[in-house]
Amino acid sequence: MTVSATKTKKRTSSASSQVEKLPPNPFAFEVLQLVSKQRSKEKKIEILKEYEDPSLKAIFIWNFDESVISLLPEGDVPYFGDNTVKTSTISERIGDAVSKMESSSSIGAVDQKYSTIKKEYTKFYNFVKGGNDSMNGIKRENIFINILEGIHPLEAEIICLVKDKRLQEKYKITKEIVSEAYPDIKWGGRS
Repeated sequence: MTVSATKTKKRTSSASSQVEKLPPNPFAFEVLQLVSKQRSKEKKIEILKEYEDPSLKAIFIWNFDESVISLLPEGDVPYFGDNTVKTSTISERIGDAVSKMESSSSIGAVDQKYSTIKKEYTKFYNFVKGGNDSMNGIKRENIFINILEGIHPLEAEIICLVKDKRLQEKYKITKEIVSEAYPDIKWGGRS
């Protein structure tokens, strides 16, 4: 009886050391959530390497590279709905959508109607100094809001955090971990 208890314990401990696998072509928020769940730096790096993507690198550079200067206003993104009298912020709308998703058992069916950071990251240059400096500020903000409204709410939340260099407030990821996972990222000299 003692032997079987020991075997069960060993199976449980080895199963807990295995890292959860994401579906093919995961959302950025899925990767960041999985990384955040890991306790060791090595596991975080392993996951970042496994799900390496140029869009992930873009959000990390925008967030962690001090030479990247956002041309968007800091703070909540205003939203003025066409059919609403009350104004709100994109952040409030994202928060509402996220809370609705977290209360449901599956968000997979809902996800199909959204774009992703992977599809939109090539437009990020418009929002940072040195990318498209000649663009009118109002046009820049409109493009940003259109992207936020078209992508998955959890992806939009990431972009809002990154524009203010606050990604690490939600996700347990540091510049050091990103640097080790992606040694090809050269920090500095971007603006």
